[in-house]
This record gives sequence, C-alpha cells and structure tokens, in this order.
Amino acid sequence: MKRTKRTLGLMLAMLMLLLAFAGCGPNGADTTQPPADNTGTPATQPAGEQKLEGEITFWHSFTQGPRLETIQAAADQFMADNPGVKINIETFSWADFYTKWTTGLASGNVPDMSSALPTQVVEMIDADAILPLDDLIDRIGRDKFYEKALVEMTAEDGHCYGVTLYSNTEAMWYRKDLMEKYDLEIPETWEEMYECAKIITEGENGAVYGAAFPMGTNDMLATRWLHLYVRSAGETLITEDGKANLTSPTAIDGINYWVKVYQDCSPADSINYNTLDEATMYYQGKLAFDFNTGFHISGVQENSPDLMEYIDCAPIPRVNEGDPAVGCETNNTPLVIWKNSEHPEICEAFIEYFYEPERYVDFLLSVPVGMMPAIQGVTDNEKYQSNEIVQQFQHADEVLNQMLPGSTAIGMEYGPRPEAGLLTSQHVIEEMFQDIILNGTPVEEAAQAAEDELNELFETVG
Repeated sequence: MKRTKRTLGLMLAMLMLLLAFAGCGPNGADTTQPPADNTGTPATQPAGEQKLEGEITFWHSFTQGPRLETIQAAADQFMADNPGVKINIETFSWADFYTKWTTGLASGNVPDMSSALPTQVVEMIDADAILPLDDLIDRIGRDKFYEKALVEMTAEDGHCYGVTLYSNTEAMWYRKDLMEKYDLEIPETWEEMYECAKIITEGENGAVYGAAFPMGTNDMLATRWLHLYVRSAGETLITEDGKANLTSPTAIDGINYWVKVYQDCSPADSINYNTLDEATMYYQGKLAFDFNTGFHISGVQENSPDLMEYIDCAPIPRVNEGDPAVGCETNNTPLVIWKNSEHPEICEAFIEYFYEPERYVDFLLSVPVGMMPAIQGVTDNEKYQSNEIVQQFQHADEVLNQMLPGSTAIGMEYGPRPEAGLLTSQHVIEEMFQDIILNGTPVEEAAQAAEDELNELFETVG
C-alpha cells in the first residue's frame, strides 16, 4: 500500500458499515526492534518494565452495556495498580468515530489509543497516523493470534499496526424447529439451502420466510452475501492484483443464486433491507435462515427469548457437495496506538494488561459466543466454559471457531488494501442487484457494468 497521505474526501468516501472488524501479521515483520515512541524513536525498554506515569485518552465504540462496563472496570483497576496513570475514556458510535478522527487528524485532535475497523486502519496507516505494534504482539505471543488476523493489519513495510481485541465470524443461522417441522436436513450446499428456504416460505404462507436477501443501498449486506457465495468456492471479489471480480463464472452463478432466493424465498421489502432490518427479522422469528455472527444469540435473547432453544448455526454452505467447509468472512476489531501519543508505553501496557485472562474473559463474556477471542486457548478458561450461554450454544461456538481460521474481512484476503473499503462502502453491488430485479437488466450486463464501476473506483487508490 502506498504510504502517502490521502485527501480527507477520499477517506470519507471509504466509510465502512459498522459490522466488519482486524488484526496484524508476520509477512517478514522485523520483531527485533522495540516499539517506536511518538517521535518514531524506538523505546528503550519494554512497557512492562517502566514506571508508568502520565495521562492518556482512549476512544472506543462500545457505547453501552457490559462491554463498556468491563473496559471501564479494567481501566479503573489499571489506574489503581499504577497510581501515576490516568486513562480518560471517551465513547463514540462507529460512524461518529470515523468522522471524529478523520476531521481531527490535521489538528492533532486524536486520542492516544482507540478501537478501529480494519478498513479504517488501512487509512490510518496511509496517513502515517498510528504506530507499529510488533513488540507488543510478540510480548502477548505472536503465535497465539490467528494468522489471517495478523496479515490484515500488516502493511507493506512488514510492520503490524493493530492488535485484535476480538473477532467474530459469519455462519449460517437457522431455526431448528422449522427444519424439524418440514422434515428437512441441515443444508450443506447453497442449492440445498435454497430448497429448504423455499419449502419453509411456501409452508409458512408469509408468517415466516425462508430467507431475506438484503439489498439496501445504504448498507453492504448484498456485497457480504455475494462474497460468502464466491469465497465458499475459493474465489474473491477482489483479485490478488486488486481488480474487481463480478464476471467470473462463479460470481455470475452467485448473482443468479441470490436473485433466485429473493424471488422465491424473501419478503419483497428485503430489496431495501439494511443490517438492522435483516437482523430484526431473524430476532423476531420471521426468518428460517440468515447469515451473521454469534451476536445473533444476544439479539434473539433480547427480542424473542422463547426462541433461544430453537436457534443454531452451521458452516457456510458450499457450491458443490463434498467441497470442504471453509471460513469466508471474519471481522477482527483491533486496537491501535496513535503516533501523536505522548505515552505509547502506557497504551501498550494497558492493552497487555487487558489481555490477561481474568480481565479478557470477562470482556468476552459480555457478549458470550458473539465476541470470539483474538488469541487462541483463552476460552479453555473454566469461567468461560461454565457460562450458561456458552454451554447452551456449545455447538454454535464450535462451528464459529471452525469458520474462524483462514477467513478475513471482505476484500482483505491478500492483505490490507484500500479497495476493500470502496467495495463495501460504495454500494455498487447493492445497486447492481436492484438494477437486475427492478429494471430487468440481464445479469451478465449488470455484472459487467458494476465490475467496470468498481475498477474505476479502485484506480483512485491504486
């Protein structure tokens, strides 16, 4: 990736939806040097050996509930253990955070550390705004992190610029009671899922739909669902050389597949659905199948607790029977340290402190099974395993962990790239689907036009 500062207009054009999430990686990273301080000079001793004194500001986007509370509790305890340290925590929605840091970058009005989204980290690296975290990752244990999560946040200079706080991965969620009612087997292929969804749609006569293919042009769900189809066949929507892929035979098959699902299995309104619309349908028991992360569990628990015993997930379907089940999309939410911080050593020490099992497990259990650990082995913890939701959804947890290795954020399959932000933020694929369905444009013609449009956008960041 080019290490040049881009204009604010370009950065705003790459605004990502708030669902998809980061890590960092080996790729020849030089791990022999200690972390740089705010001047770019290597620190002289590990953060854990320093007497910590100073004040930092931490921005994060966990604005409510147990996640916010566990982070605040960890900060409070860290300050109690280090009396010379003060941590000021400010929370922003993901959208507000993006606006806050992009507009504040020129004036230096950015925090010492923050959470981020993967595509935002790409922009931060381009703007030379954040520090490499290789030394911190090595202290935590580089081999504990999932490889793809590391690769996502590793720049062309070989350094890793984000440390994953948690991950979550996409799977196929379904209703066990409806599958039993219609004597259906859990689908393993896309065609089997379509057949099950069609049977349930026809049988429930509008009370429940088999699926709801979402195409709202203020969101990126149609992009995600096409991505799942294409990735399950071993392809990507962005090729290794940075080009859009919407016209390969697999991509064309995927477009035709989702058009068929919409026509035969979905409510008509799903042509305008966004993330909340789609999720709410599943939470309320009005969908048999959906694609999402383990956050679906807490959504159903809050909206329709009587359905908790009937929901579960399975691996992403495959194109052909007998193909291996593979992970297709994982959202990694990283923490970053800003280059203008006067106390990067405090930021590093707090992150390392937060990863200690007694605190980190509490954080994961604020959304059990929804937030998956960034580091391997931590969920063997007795406290985690004894959690009621973890026990109830043990199968779902196993499936999600099966989907985790090898999968990345959409468009990040070959490492961090700004094209991924354009793919998911500019709604070209959503508009393509609407053009096919509303205007009757032939699939091949619409796909070619969308591919050309994306490639023109990609040239702006190439």
